[in-house]
Amino acid sequence: MKVTYDHKTDTLTVIFADAAIAESDEEKPGVILDYDSSGNLLSLEILDASQRVGLPTQMEYQVVLASPS
Repeated sequence: MKVTYDHKTDTLTVIFADAAIAESDEEKPGVILDYDSSGNLLSLEILDASQRVGLPTQMEYQVVLASPS
């Protein structure tokens, strides 16, 4: 997974998989989802990110581990 913020275009992009984009869908105004030919989500792009995301230049990553049984 790769996350980029482009200050010039104010675009936040999260890339889940590096594959050919077969279809793009603007789910809501300014939120674009890209899919491969099998319908798998490849990336998420947020336009005007500084107005939609609290801090587009900061990221927190957390892995939740299953508790032992």
